[in-house]
Amino acid sequence: MVTKQKILIVDDDENIAELISLYLMKECFDTKIVYDGEEALRVFDTYRPNLIILDLMLPGIDGYQVCREIHAKSQTPIIMLSAKGEVFDKVLGLELGADDYMMKPFDSKELVARVRAVLRRYQPVKQEAPPAEKVKCVEYEGLTINLTNYSVVCDGKPVEMPPKELELLYFLAASPNQVFTREQLLDQIWGYEYVGDTRTVDVHIKRLREKLKDHETWSLGTVWGIGYKFNVNRGF
Repeated sequence: MVTKQKILIVDDDENIAELISLYLMKECFDTKIVYDGEEALRVFDTYRPNLIILDLMLPGIDGYQVCREIHAKSQTPIIMLSAKGEVFDKVLGLELGADDYMMKPFDSKELVARVRAVLRRYQPVKQEAPPAEKVKCVEYEGLTINLTNYSVVCDGKPVEMPPKELELLYFLAASPNQVFTREQLLDQIWGYEYVGDTRTVDVHIKRLREKLKDHETWSLGTVWGIGYKFNVNRGF
């Protein structure tokens, strides 16, 4: 069930307070009315509103003081409401931390729109969890090649190898039994702008074979006149 946002209405004019409450309840807000500043400060801690609509001209403690005391302990947004329209009153209200200022008489739709706008500014932005990084890893019996953390484990023991050797091994093992030409491997691992020749691939394959002896279920294979592949058998 969606929790309604709570609006505390502080106005000594009962008719206006009831009217504001009616407008907001029609828009599915929960409201509470108080008629003076002292009561507003008492109710604030128990009601814990999401926003306060605060009249400036209140008996006893005025709206300015209420605003000061609430903002001394909370960042709850406040919309000040007053019959006063002088620039000084608006500036003072905003300097005290009010988030908006409306003059009476007011349009009900505008009031609701301003309430929603202020609440949106204070609504915490949902931090989307970053998508879990897809682990680039291939596994065969006795062999794990992890491109995410650049590690190779063979028969339970880590095998040290430079990045290009590991990338070449991973690329071949990720497409078992598929034949790749030396040119294709150069393009995939070293990039199209690589200035070396195809013997670079041969050298790296030779080093991989020195580090990884053929397994009964997999091996690095040579397709004479074409290139290389990662042989997989026995159900793999």
